[in-house]
Amino acid sequence: MSRLGELLVREQLISTEQLHKALDASRKSGERLGLALVKNGALSEEDLSRFLSRHYGVPAVNLGEFEIDAEVIALIPRDVARKHRVIPMNRAGKALIVATSDPSNVVALDDLKFLTNYNIEVVVASDADLAAALTKYYEPKEELHSFNMEEMMGELDENVEFASEDEADDNTLDLERASADAPVVKLCNVILLNAVKKGASDIHIEPYEKSYRVRYRVDGVLQEEMTPPLRLKAALTSRIKIMAHLDIAERRLPQDGRIKLKLGQGKEMDFRVSVLPTLFGEKIVLRLLDKGNLQLDMTKLGLEPEQLAEFKRAIEAPYGMVLVTGPTGSGKTTTLYSALQELNQISDNISTAEDPVEFNLAGINQVQVRDDIGLTFAAALRSFLRQDPDTIMIGEIRDFETAEIAVKAALTGHMVLSTLHTNDASSTITRMLNMGVEPFLVTASVNLVEAQRLLRKICAACKQPIATPKDELRTLGAKDDEIETATCTRGVGCAVCNGTGYKGRIAMYEVMTMSDPLKELILQGASAAELKAEAIRRGMRTLRMSGVRKICQGTSSVDEVARITAAD
Repeated sequence: MSRLGELLVREQLISTEQLHKALDASRKSGERLGLALVKNGALSEEDLSRFLSRHYGVPAVNLGEFEIDAEVIALIPRDVARKHRVIPMNRAGKALIVATSDPSNVVALDDLKFLTNYNIEVVVASDADLAAALTKYYEPKEELHSFNMEEMMGELDENVEFASEDEADDNTLDLERASADAPVVKLCNVILLNAVKKGASDIHIEPYEKSYRVRYRVDGVLQEEMTPPLRLKAALTSRIKIMAHLDIAERRLPQDGRIKLKLGQGKEMDFRVSVLPTLFGEKIVLRLLDKGNLQLDMTKLGLEPEQLAEFKRAIEAPYGMVLVTGPTGSGKTTTLYSALQELNQISDNISTAEDPVEFNLAGINQVQVRDDIGLTFAAALRSFLRQDPDTIMIGEIRDFETAEIAVKAALTGHMVLSTLHTNDASSTITRMLNMGVEPFLVTASVNLVEAQRLLRKICAACKQPIATPKDELRTLGAKDDEIETATCTRGVGCAVCNGTGYKGRIAMYEVMTMSDPLKELILQGASAAELKAEAIRRGMRTLRMSGVRKICQGTSSVDEVARITAAD
């Protein structure tokens, strides 16, 4: 293990301090050094795979892009595959190609050669990819994965009688019994696990007067998944509320909770649950928080090189404020966590106030805001300032009190990171002024404002080149030199992307550095439009410009950029 660490240090991919920290974690948990380094944020799985590929002279692969034949999988038994953490990928003559995250494990390769009677050829894959593939190809197919939805609904129709016409008459004990009934448990499991399988970010369970539906938000777009029988709504709602430790007898007030789901192979998925009373029952929205997919490498976020340089320069300043803005679900938390991970050093005291705390970050003091007991953002921020902080992260600036304390913190030698809900970077300044913060305090405290959106990517499995849509690109504001060098594509639709032509998302950014001319305009009372025009003149790339670049690079489409961004 230490040999791998020494090589990584020599290549300057990790520091000696990070190596020692990971070695300690590895000894305590028994996990491999590479996995410990990734978990500690010392390097990404992609960087580790690339290093192993280069060092051992074997290819690196992304297992998610392959569909492996069942006959090939059958060559290595489940227990052996899990023991050695390998996935057979293909046969070529007398050779069997096997994916592993540890090409140096000679014992495993000898075992596989003896067992299969094939010559073993190795390719490198990340631990996360291997864990997902082991679950996909080797986990027993439970009944809830394989049953037919119509058959299950028929079973529900025959055997289950739950909700009365008037929900107010439902007895709490009856609801508890109904929610524990096997078909309801099965249906609830299906809804949750299918959402994980499809990569959904949110689940919407919605009751209407004469219908009941479940929708998933996949890559930022809602799509209908199923329509369970209307009379199941009370039982299904109660089941989810019980799982989230909520009060099933309370149906008049909104409630919030959390569900933790174990998926095997040590993987856990958190669901943030929000229950809202509506006219025809309680609507439930579950937000999926996948800790395994949290990307904390700033170079992988999608920032252009010049934007990344500006952002890093702003957060590494000794004091000041960096604001991240965008709507709910635009990746603000990921950007802030990536910035914190960049600043997370043994020499710094970092504290965060969040509502809720979505992911746990080692080495960072995270506080859960609780308005009901008076632990507001402002109260947490006041307490932080008595805790000798270096860096402070506030989940959201919602009011003048929080904004005032954050500005004072930024002016007294602290780095403050936070978010606001505005449409673009320039509007953020106007929003702070509207809150009541004085213009001279804004110009003195704010280092940089960054706005972002998430854009659907064209599916890599069915991507095809197309002729450059020059007129549409000009309408979006593309420059002639961008149009001439563009390599546009489109997704024709396939099983991987569920026929949509899109799979996955990438962030677009608008990074506005607070230069002296901008500060002067703010002091003069300039509008958001004037601030934006000056920032563009000084080289700022707007959200629309970032989207156009993604089209010209073949990453996304004209329709998607037009849907997400507004004209400059």
